[in-house]
Amino acid sequence: MMRALDAAREAAAMGEVPVGAVVVSDGEVIASAANATRSPPDPTGHAEIRALRMAAEALGKGRLNGCDLYVTLEPCAMCAGAISHARIARLYYAASDPKGGAVEHGARVFEQAQCLHRPEVYSGMGEAEAAELLRGFFRERR
Repeated sequence: MMRALDAAREAAAMGEVPVGAVVVSDGEVIASAANATRSPPDPTGHAEIRALRMAAEALGKGRLNGCDLYVTLEPCAMCAGAISHARIARLYYAASDPKGGAVEHGARVFEQAQCLHRPEVYSGMGEAEAAELLRGFFRERR
């Protein structure tokens, strides 16, 4: 999670919402990404999506069976869907997102009958630091 928090700080330094994600396979980091939706403009440039793409490329396959994903914020519906399609084994996320999250909040994507793969989900690891990064980022913009 520390690597994901580092990526979140990088996103904030670039003016992006501070979210970072890391994919781990067999104990080794194979992808690390920060949010990048502003430059170039990309509405799908969430850290999770970017990390999943990098991991798929690194492993040469679209199914990331056995991989773990660490992310600093509860994934949205788009990202939760991608996590399911990628067959991520375990999802670890730091801060909950009552407004936009779709794991424990909102759509609860992994609880839907249409969800074909449900990762193990663990929340709260690094929550205080991730939440403070987000609060500080939005405080500066108000």
